This record gives sequence, C-alpha cells and structure tokens, in this order.
Amino acid sequence: MNLDLTNKSALVCGSTQGIGKAVALELAQMGAKVILVARNEESLRAVKAELSTSKGQQHDFIPADFANPEDLKDKINRYIIRNGAVHILVNNTGGPPGGPIVLAQTEEFTQAFSNHLLCNHILVQALLDGMKRSGYGRIINIISTSVKQPLRGLGVSNTIRAAVANWSKTLSIELGPLGITVNNVLPGATNTVRLSSILENKVAKSGLKPEDVKKEMLAEIPLGRFAEASEIANAVAFLASPAAAYITGINVPVDGGRTGNL
Repeated sequence: MNLDLTNKSALVCGSTQGIGKAVALELAQMGAKVILVARNEESLRAVKAELSTSKGQQHDFIPADFANPEDLKDKINRYIIRNGAVHILVNNTGGPPGGPIVLAQTEEFTQAFSNHLLCNHILVQALLDGMKRSGYGRIINIISTSVKQPLRGLGVSNTIRAAVANWSKTLSIELGPLGITVNNVLPGATNTVRLSSILENKVAKSGLKPEDVKKEMLAEIPLGRFAEASEIANAVAFLASPAAAYITGINVPVDGGRTGNL
C-alpha cells in the first residue's frame, strides 16, 4: 500500500494544536512538505520545529486568521505565486461556541459560515490550479459527526458543519473527473482543548461533578474512551495518500462507534 508523500506538499489549517497539529506531524512523517496555517506566529514556529525532515523536506508556515477571509485569500495567493503547487489541503477550523440553536444570534451563524465554509472555499480556489497541473489533489475537511447526527447543545456548529459537508460533496462530484478527491473526516469526542471546553460547559450547566459528566459521555461510545488526536490524523493521512485515490465524496466518522447510524 502506497502511503508515501515524498515530493508532495500539504497545507494544514489550525495546525498549532489538537487535531491539526497531529495531522501536520503525521503528514511530515510520511514525507510531505507541510505548510502550517494558524493565527499565532510563535506557535507556528514551534510546531514547524517538531516536524520530521527525514525525507529532506523544508516545511513552512503562513500566519493567517480565518476571521479575516480577504487577508487569508491574499496571503495564500501570494504564497502559491512564490512557491508553486500544493497537492493536499486539510481544512480544519475550531468549532463555534456551543449553546441551544434558538438562543443563537444571527451574527454567530454569519461568523461561523465565514470561518468554515467561505475560508475553505477560498483555499480550494487558490490551490486548485496547482493540483490540476501536478496531477495530484486531495482535499480533506475535518468536520464533525454532527453532519450525520446533530449533537445536543451545538446548534450553530450542527448547522454550519452540515453546510460544509454538502459543499464538500458537491466539490467531489465536480472535481472527480480531474482525479482530485474530496472527503470529510468526522471526529468524535477527542482529547483536545475543544473537548475540555465542552466538558466544562456541561459541568456548569448540569451541576454534576466533572467525573460524572465524563462518565456519561463515555457511556455513549462503544469503545469506551475518547479518541487521541493522532487517531484522527491517521484517517486524514490515509485519505491524503496515493492509496486512497479511488475514495471520494464520503464522510469518515472516527468516533469509536458513537454515531447512531451508518
């Protein structure tokens, strides 16, 4: 099975922590040149220093804030002009704040739509020509199992994630004839800062002890544990590889069996 990404470049968003960082580490280990994207330049430099260079690759980073789509567009386009094609795009952005959908303000939807779907779209448009010319393209969106089964208390996230999933499916149909694959990875509860925040919110709203809230969450997962970020990264890395050339337009839950449908 060909998992070698030597001479391939991968742009990984949200790559200074959690799942994004784990993906960057894994793709570098497989031989890819990794371009890190996140807001904090100091954190980007720190993660870059951790990436494997065993295949002689020289990694890079782009400080950018998804709250400013036009600035992101400008920085990505300038990077492509200077450095050439990027073969793998991993769209990954922190989820919107939780809360019931009936209490959500309209600007919460607008901001989340911009951060997730619009910025994803900007990146695809910027990288697409290079993927076409090089004959290799992988677009992988890290979303949420909520696209298959909405999660309680995450009204805005459920809505926007579903929009991204359908955007992705549409892309897969249009780009399939070019040999460019588009897939979604759907993490379940994963040991990240995001999970810690969700646990804290549940404790605050329920009045239960943290250990009891955690126990309730784990009871919904057949494998009986939370995922590690590296386990989500493994799924992303496979979809980014030559071995996954005939897989496109799908959602891949990596959730320990929690999602209650196929």
